[in-house]
Amino acid sequence: MSWEFEILEQGYNLSEGPAWDGKSLLFTDINSSRIMRYDPDTAESTVFHDDTARTNGLMIAEDGQLYGCSQNRRAVVRFEINGEVTVLAGEFEGKQLNSPNDLAIDKSGRIWFTDPRYDDLTPPEELDHRSVYRLDPYDNDDWSITRVTYDTTRPNGILVAPDQSELFVSNAGRDPDEPKELRSYPIRGDGSLGQHRVVHNFFPYRAIDGMCWDSEGNIIATSGRRSSGPGPMIYVIERSGRIVETHPLPVDNPTNCTFAGPELTDLYVTSIGGDLLRAHTDRRGVAL
Repeated sequence: MSWEFEILEQGYNLSEGPAWDGKSLLFTDINSSRIMRYDPDTAESTVFHDDTARTNGLMIAEDGQLYGCSQNRRAVVRFEINGEVTVLAGEFEGKQLNSPNDLAIDKSGRIWFTDPRYDDLTPPEELDHRSVYRLDPYDNDDWSITRVTYDTTRPNGILVAPDQSELFVSNAGRDPDEPKELRSYPIRGDGSLGQHRVVHNFFPYRAIDGMCWDSEGNIIATSGRRSSGPGPMIYVIERSGRIVETHPLPVDNPTNCTFAGPELTDLYVTSIGGDLLRAHTDRRGVAL
């Protein structure tokens, strides 16, 4: 089945972080520092939060709490129901994080997030590495931060496997000599990661930006651009790395995607150009 993508909205200032709350779609308008809420019933978007400090990735936890990667705060944050923002972690070993990008939450409530650097809109980097981290929750809403990768150059999209055994990370390098790979790291019992395997190598083209799971355990990923290679695309990738489907997109530089709708069969996609798209698919997402 070929997926036909409909452009629902345009004109945002870099759209990202789509997350389904059960009734509506939340997504970030990064450079306008807003979270938007798209209502499928009215086909309109309203401002959900307007002080996000350029938040990129979003994730809704099993308890309904909304978490995000605030690039200007250089922190992983939680957006509270009363409108306040709680910083969970903004430093590592006394130095500010680079620019948190995307996050995933496992069944233990741990938050895994990527910390690359793609622009100069925040102060100079204090860290000499661009890594993946794990946040562990403790009593009194305290969180510990642990660095878990030592071989990433620009980690971006991130997923925890449904069986909790692997962490999938897109190393989405920009420089000609940087890896452009989807990697899988085994998650050890203590939360550390083992040696990665390359699931798929996108070199020399644009690597995966954002991704989600379908109910069959496939990765649904955004990648590509018009200027090179196969162009802007949705990939359906088995955990082994085999690409089983590709679905071209009518807009350039897709950033992220998620399943939504009553049956979780609608795929929403965002883009660098500030688009919001939707396709009715023959696949189903995974509900929290």
